[in-house]
Amino acid sequence: MEQIGLGTHVEIDLIDEQGNAERMAFHLVPAQQADVSQGLISADAPLGQAIRGKFVDTTIPYQMGDIRQIRIVSVRPGQLSSAKDADARRAAVLKKALDDAERTNAQMFASSFSGKWGDYDPDGIDEWEE
Repeated sequence: MEQIGLGTHVEIDLIDEQGNAERMAFHLVPAQQADVSQGLISADAPLGQAIRGKFVDTTIPYQMGDIRQIRIVSVRPGQLSSAKDADARRAAVLKKALDDAERTNAQMFASSFSGKWGDYDPDGIDEWEE
């Protein structure tokens, strides 16, 4: 019987207060490889901590939103090929967010600045390069 650990592919049922179940499948990975959009859940996340070391057909209590229990449906060795570039994807998303924030700050300044030599003209500011 396969035990949940790092690198395993896991299928669980999230069971709500009314007993309704929603299936979820993912790989359990180290925190630096986690990327929920790619189905990679960190072993350090609350869900990862709750299921780590458990076996198939185990039901465990789990309080998150309207979820009350987790039933482990299947566990198998994972085949991770995309997990290695999770750091690069995260860095790219962070860089884009920082660039967007800097552009917004510049736009706010330009649209609100008034000086003795004239105001900044914010026309065309939306077309600044990304």
